[in-house]
Amino acid sequence: MNQEILLNVESKETRCAFLKNGLLQDLVIERKNSRQLTGNIYRGRVTNILHNIQSAFIDINEGENGFIHISDILENTQKFQELFDMDFDLDLEAEGRSRKKQRETDISKILKPDQPVLVQVVKEPIGTKGARLTSNVSIAGRYLVLLPNTPHRGVSRKIEDRAGRDRLKKLIQAFEMPQDMGLICRTASLNATPEQLIQEANDLLNTWKDIMEKFEKANRPTCLFEESDLIKRSLITAIDKHYTRILVDDYNTFQRCKQLYQRYCSDHEVKIEYYRDKTPMFERFGVEREIDKALRRKIWLPSGGYLFFDRTEAMLTIDVNSGRSKDQRRATDVEESLVRINMEAADEIARQLRIRNSGGLIICDFIDMRARKNQRRVLERLKEAMKEDSAKCTVLGMSEFGLVEMTRQRSRESLAQMMFTACPYCTGNGIIKTHESVVIEIERTLKKLVLQQQQFALELVSHPSLDHFLSHQDKSYLRKLAEKWNADLKFDSDDTLHLNDFQFYSTTNGKQLEI
Repeated sequence: MNQEILLNVESKETRCAFLKNGLLQDLVIERKNSRQLTGNIYRGRVTNILHNIQSAFIDINEGENGFIHISDILENTQKFQELFDMDFDLDLEAEGRSRKKQRETDISKILKPDQPVLVQVVKEPIGTKGARLTSNVSIAGRYLVLLPNTPHRGVSRKIEDRAGRDRLKKLIQAFEMPQDMGLICRTASLNATPEQLIQEANDLLNTWKDIMEKFEKANRPTCLFEESDLIKRSLITAIDKHYTRILVDDYNTFQRCKQLYQRYCSDHEVKIEYYRDKTPMFERFGVEREIDKALRRKIWLPSGGYLFFDRTEAMLTIDVNSGRSKDQRRATDVEESLVRINMEAADEIARQLRIRNSGGLIICDFIDMRARKNQRRVLERLKEAMKEDSAKCTVLGMSEFGLVEMTRQRSRESLAQMMFTACPYCTGNGIIKTHESVVIEIERTLKKLVLQQQQFALELVSHPSLDHFLSHQDKSYLRKLAEKWNADLKFDSDDTLHLNDFQFYSTTNGKQLEI
């Protein structure tokens, strides 16, 4: 399997494309003016406390105030297990005691306004929502994650080798570390030597020491620790997941990748190459075309079926359609043809969700299949395709109507949120009134101006497109209507107006009339 990473570096943004056999599988974009905050650790200041929802707003000096809930302040083992997809060897009695203690606690007993706090960002600020914060800090290395405030030690669930799990568990239990600190072994730790793990544990402890020293010295909200940038994360992914090469189109970044690679050198060789071609790299490898497709509502499938992606405030809905299916089989094979389209759709849905970075509740409406066996096949295909996603995903069963409910956790803005803003004309509706509707409004407004406001010399100014529509039949009607009320009406156009907007002016003094 040929897996490669393309790094495109521009003055304002860095784009990282993950390709498998030449096809885009995932995309991460970071812009200079909105760097990623997830994983960063801050000295924050409590601004106000919301007693009714047991939460607080915290100023971290990054635009909007961050938000923290009481469950992210108290030690929450279940959240850690979900976040790092791992098992802890728990002392159930102690766990029970801590849960009981949590139930009795009120947020105002823990936080006070203006209090300095040490917090970490777990979710990027999206739209008008500030960053989601936690006091349960974790510092991730390549093999290990240090939990400075939590005494648990565990191993990632993704390591399925029992012998390897047991070896790692014994190793981290034997580490000499402060009693109140914990460690997690990440998936990559399975192939690491004990020396590498010990070295990284010491590095992480030193990082934590630096953070605490900065916290003591700081006297206002400030960033104490920044998570590694996109370039470094991409390189580590390439090494750990056995990618064949990294292609970089910026010479300085290429040199930096080579230096970092020396530090992380391993038994798996990743080729790091500088892209010299005149044709832009993303264009040459078809990535620009894939990004363009991912911003559209409609996606065609190889079989001739297609998908519709529609975003609402509550959820993302994906509709699968058979379209102009190319499968020329007999009528008896209709069910199998539909299953094939659904299977293709399952693969494409998983890929599009990664590229678009869609999150929250997602509803997939597959084409109806009669046999339960076929429904199970499609559902299994979707679950299998979603396994490649680095974001945490939960896929439920298929309902009687062929609907599949799923959730996808994301920590940064979606592709559409990053690249688009709401249209100032339709204010995000995607629709505007027809010319016919606007002409009816014009007639009502004219009546009001003449009969109520006693305006008898008027000029109507509208967009050239609407003015053209009026010329066919409505101008003569509106003139006659004005004459009936002893008024005079003129027409003009202005291409700076919105298609749905119109203005009335008094021709006696040239002033715009209130409508």
